[in-house]
Amino acid sequence: MSAARPASAPGTSGGGLRRTAVPWVFVGVLVLVSLNLRAPFVAVAPISTELRSDLGVGGAAVGVLTSLPVLCFGLLAPVALAVIRRAGIERAVSLCLLVVVVGSVVRSLGGYPLAVAGTLLVGLAITVGNVVVPVVIRRETPMARVGVVTGVYVTAMNVGSMVVTLATAPISQAFGWRVALAVWALPALVGLGAWGWWQRRAARQADARVADEAEQPPAAAAAEPPGDVRIVWRTPIAWLLGLAFAGQASSYYALTAWLPSLLADEIGLGATGAGTASSVFQVSAIVGAFGVPLLATRFSPAVTIAIVGALWMTFPLQLLVSPELYVVGSVLGGIAQGGGFAAIFTIVVQVSRTDRESAQLSAFVQGVGYVVAATGPAVLGLAHDVTDAWTVPVLVVLGTTATFAVLGTLAGAAQSRHHGAPA
Repeated sequence: MSAARPASAPGTSGGGLRRTAVPWVFVGVLVLVSLNLRAPFVAVAPISTELRSDLGVGGAAVGVLTSLPVLCFGLLAPVALAVIRRAGIERAVSLCLLVVVVGSVVRSLGGYPLAVAGTLLVGLAITVGNVVVPVVIRRETPMARVGVVTGVYVTAMNVGSMVVTLATAPISQAFGWRVALAVWALPALVGLGAWGWWQRRAARQADARVADEAEQPPAAAAAEPPGDVRIVWRTPIAWLLGLAFAGQASSYYALTAWLPSLLADEIGLGATGAGTASSVFQVSAIVGAFGVPLLATRFSPAVTIAIVGALWMTFPLQLLVSPELYVVGSVLGGIAQGGGFAAIFTIVVQVSRTDRESAQLSAFVQGVGYVVAATGPAVLGLAHDVTDAWTVPVLVVLGTTATFAVLGTLAGAAQSRHHGAPA
């Protein structure tokens, strides 16, 4: 496994240090870090009623606490990139987890202003994590196994979200909503400790390697590819990935927000049934996150994303034609949403020639995607209010899933065409 570079910058390629085997100790640490990259902000939804009552605010104000982090993911991606450049990759991960801890505590301490301030801190911290983790995966993982490790990363995020969604309400009932929000600082502390241990371990290995190589003839340094300083947003594949991810993320957040209401209106499903459908949609993402790397061993990137895109489009089509088959649609859509995320960021890692380029491309793709995704729930809600039906909102989701399928397939074709180099 590649050792940590204490003064590393995103511009180092790290390619010469990469092993051919998966560094499973690193993967374990990655899981502990990734558990915190969605979970902190989903904790608000299960206790929204308690927050409204105790803070004396309306539903829209509480909705800000759930939508603000997603907006941060898009708008603050350039800020996250600047943090990574200034602090270096290792410190950026540590800062992400530390600020998650601080933000989780701050939002539980006082009234609504502190809740918003803490939510902003959590949003900024996770934005940094979103951008830097694909760079870390690129550095520490053999290129042939990037898809598998990216699948682990996506799975850990979904598991973290699921655990928080299930456990927050019971904790609130037993200890109050403030404890129920603050307690999720603990997994971030565990992740911070694990990341610090990994860095110390990697530094010791680097020191040992330097000592072993001291008496050997110096090897030629790995050369950076020509033209390393580039404007990523001018490359066609960056826009294909960014707009494909916009379709992916918009579909996910829109369905997450409105699926229970849609099922209640269309087939009279109660709260328990709607909650089950939503849970199936979230949990099925684990299958997609691991299924995409398996597909990628048999098919080209373009074919792999086309399959995932077809699964995505099946969900809104099922809701239009046979809403009573919502379990089938939830499974297929859930597999697609986990697989789509993994597919996009596997390509981000694989087409990047250097750590700097990987960070730039990751920030750009997420900046475009999450800004669009933040509008998804509102657009669906407006479409429903105007038409007083769910047909138009579901057609909107069909359009966003089709956007992912078409543009993601083109991005996969571009990756294959350029043999792993950016278009």
